[in-house]
Amino acid sequence: MDNFTQHQGLVLPLDIANVDTDQIIPKQFLQKTERVGFGQYLFNDWRYLNGDITQVNSQFILNQPIYQGASILLTRENFGCGSSREHAPWALQEYGFKVIIGTSFADIFYQNCINIGVLPITLTEAEINQLFTQALHQPLTLAVDLPKQLINCSDTSYTFELAEFHKYCLEHGIDSIDWTLTKLDKIIAFEQQLPAWQ
Repeated sequence: MDNFTQHQGLVLPLDIANVDTDQIIPKQFLQKTERVGFGQYLFNDWRYLNGDITQVNSQFILNQPIYQGASILLTRENFGCGSSREHAPWALQEYGFKVIIGTSFADIFYQNCINIGVLPITLTEAEINQLFTQALHQPLTLAVDLPKQLINCSDTSYTFELAEFHKYCLEHGIDSIDWTLTKLDKIIAFEQQLPAWQ
């Protein structure tokens, strides 16, 4: 995956709490194990009428022209709850989202985002409310700086916390398996010291 250091993009304000993974990518689209082909079904039941991708729901925010090309998703608490399906962050990433900002995330969804290079950012409810007020009033562009753990919004800045390991993985474009492989020499040396019966 690509290294993540900085990103500037348009914000899509999805003002809904407790969005579960079945709403992000419904179960009927989970038949593939590759990480491609899911973006077109993102938020399928809200984005299209009667489940038909040829019938666009113009009322759903993702389909509104002013938000086309958005790469930062602004949402509410408990985003990504429900099942642990990896397809949910895959669909978000393939659609074009690189950053997701909310007050809280489901733990497994959060880790799945990190593993594919999507940055989940947690801010306070007051900060999220400020961003929603701006983004729902007019198109909002944010600049995200991962090394500084900073979000710049016109004349306002927000700092965010991130575990050092997650930050390292994102900045270096590696997932947990890639990181483990960087320790292969130590793993082999340790195994060679074990008694044969182990």
